[in-house]
Amino acid sequence: MLPRARQGGNASRGPALDSVPDRRNCARVHRRPFLELLEAHTAADEHEQDALERLLGFVEAEPRCFDRTLTRGHVTASAWIVSRDRSRILLTHHRKLDFWLQLGGHCDGDPDVRAVALREAHEESGLVELKVLDQSLFDVDVHRIPARREEPSHFHYDARFLLEADPAEPLIVSPESKALAWVKLDDLAAVSTDLSVTRMAAKSRARFSS
Repeated sequence: MLPRARQGGNASRGPALDSVPDRRNCARVHRRPFLELLEAHTAADEHEQDALERLLGFVEAEPRCFDRTLTRGHVTASAWIVSRDRSRILLTHHRKLDFWLQLGGHCDGDPDVRAVALREAHEESGLVELKVLDQSLFDVDVHRIPARREEPSHFHYDARFLLEADPAEPLIVSPESKALAWVKLDDLAAVSTDLSVTRMAAKSRARFSS
């Protein structure tokens, strides 16, 4: 939002006061679409409700919430990718965290969290034919990332979206992953016991069983 040029007058005096943008308002406009997604989301349980309230409070208070360099925490975006027949989920064996979870990553300053989830899904899997099944949020979670080398311990305020892909499409394992796998929903408990992962699996069953 650049100030409009003044018409005439002494250029050295700078722009008119009423043309200088209110930076606080600009910062809030930057966050508004994501805040609206959060405000429209209904949590599935107490754990997710707590995460939703924390995420809302964080985004409301922090203009730099999408910036990875914000060391106390930042917004991330994930993709819960279901197969076309809805029986399988694509998971990654995360190299740094060393467990199976949904694909996703940092926003790196981009406030369009849905687009970030789609981008990360492509970059971490090589999948091209990805389809966003719902423009709304599918799930939210807040989790602590342990300290590693020069990076202090911090929180990921994660927004998850529901995507679809074809398991027949070839997968490309990114450097961030040890492996990728399509896991049957019925076998998920043997792969991951993460509370938010099992919650999303339950949401999938409820959504696609009807």
